[in-house]
Amino acid sequence: MATVSSLPSPAFLAAVPGGALPSATILRFPPNFVRQLSTKARRNCSNIGVAQIVAAAWSDRPAGPTHSGGGSRGRGASSHASATSAAASAAAAAPEVGAIANAKLGQPSAAALAEQALLGSDGSLAVHAGERLGRRIATDAITTPVVNTSAYWFKNSQELIDFKEGRHASFEYGRYGNPTTEALEKKMSALEKAESTVFVASGMYASVAMLSALVPAGGHIVITTDCYRKTRIYMETELPKRGISMTVIRPADMDALQNALVNNNVSLFFTETPTNPFLRCIDIELVANMCHSKGALLCIDSTFASPINQKALTLGADLVIHSATKYIAGHNDVIGGCISGRDELVSKVRIYHHVVGGVLNPNAAYLILRGMKTLHLRVQCQNNTALRMAQFLEEHPKIARVYYPGLPSHPEHHIAKSQMTGFGGVVSFEVAGDFDATRRFIDSVKIPYHAPSFGGCESIIDQPAIMSYWDSKEQRDIYGIKDNLIRFSIGVEDFEDLKNDVVQALNKI
Repeated sequence: MATVSSLPSPAFLAAVPGGALPSATILRFPPNFVRQLSTKARRNCSNIGVAQIVAAAWSDRPAGPTHSGGGSRGRGASSHASATSAAASAAAAAPEVGAIANAKLGQPSAAALAEQALLGSDGSLAVHAGERLGRRIATDAITTPVVNTSAYWFKNSQELIDFKEGRHASFEYGRYGNPTTEALEKKMSALEKAESTVFVASGMYASVAMLSALVPAGGHIVITTDCYRKTRIYMETELPKRGISMTVIRPADMDALQNALVNNNVSLFFTETPTNPFLRCIDIELVANMCHSKGALLCIDSTFASPINQKALTLGADLVIHSATKYIAGHNDVIGGCISGRDELVSKVRIYHHVVGGVLNPNAAYLILRGMKTLHLRVQCQNNTALRMAQFLEEHPKIARVYYPGLPSHPEHHIAKSQMTGFGGVVSFEVAGDFDATRRFIDSVKIPYHAPSFGGCESIIDQPAIMSYWDSKEQRDIYGIKDNLIRFSIGVEDFEDLKNDVVQALNKI
């Protein structure tokens, strides 16, 4: 007959060969065992007749700061486990007051410092950061479990009070945090060299949350002409309702930026680099110094670069935003966004986010985590293929112009070389023909999908005059979107296959 026993301590499990328990033992979880079960874990457990098991964390781990309301202050300090037994012993001990104080100042946790020492390259960080050391969920699974829960329970009122006062680490409610999403945020912070990251439901919502949290009513922002159209629409239609005014400058016009900073009380300069769709590049270090001299913040949308090619925070930016839908996730199968930067600023965005919503589903967080493990491999492949494609197109007689920061002909090639390690996987170009000739080219390619978005494994191609600006010829004229413009997002296919496909399509016009 099976015996019923309380779950043994981690020390006991370590002493048992292989961590094994008698086969007839049924585990009963004591009050101090916090269960965080994914759907898959529950299904697997039912298959072997055990009620509840794995994907769990010990509640006597070192306490970290609250994840409710106050957001990410000290988020990284909540887990101190490491691969060594010494660090594991330290993780079981009560934390020093100074450790929590340091965490609340946004200083790296012990696990984060260990990761920095162990993982010296973007490739290793993409695979292991946030997961190999300091993962909140204690499990022997290599991959981070999906924790599908809407709320978290406390064993008694005192534990809840300890949580509220920052002595016990938990999340309280699904809108305020999730262990799967937390691992993803740690990985992104490691790649961007950021104190803190918050992941949200989409890249567009990341921009909206950042602007709503950091630009006061009556404030003034500066943006560039070349940017994602929906970002511009939001700024033009929604920000004036809060009395926020805006100066729009061309990406390379530093005189216009200086005039805006001098003549307005600018709260924020928000710009993409490279930009969409002309891939213009802004000198991040230069504009950071210009903005900071006037008390303005600098937020860089680095979606077209990815953290593999560009680290805006190390160049002086205050915040960096990504549509994680693109290179970060990289498989055209999930939507998400994130904001990384100083904890002081990200915490304000996180507090707004906790109130308003826009939560990233933990299943989406898992997909993005999985995608990020190959981020460096994908981006390096896309960098190489896109550069070769840009060089090929620039020499082709049926191509009027190519926009790619890796080409010496690009107006900011010198800037891109100084602040990027690769030039990205998107090539924009103009066909030597009219609207109909461009349509024929688009309709003739066989490998790229005719679709919006970019940055995934599959190549994608579109004609912005139709895909993004079909409803407004006036807007196309204002922002230089010609009828013959094409945006080509290079996937991870073989260059020769893509080139041959492009050649046969060009032969149709």
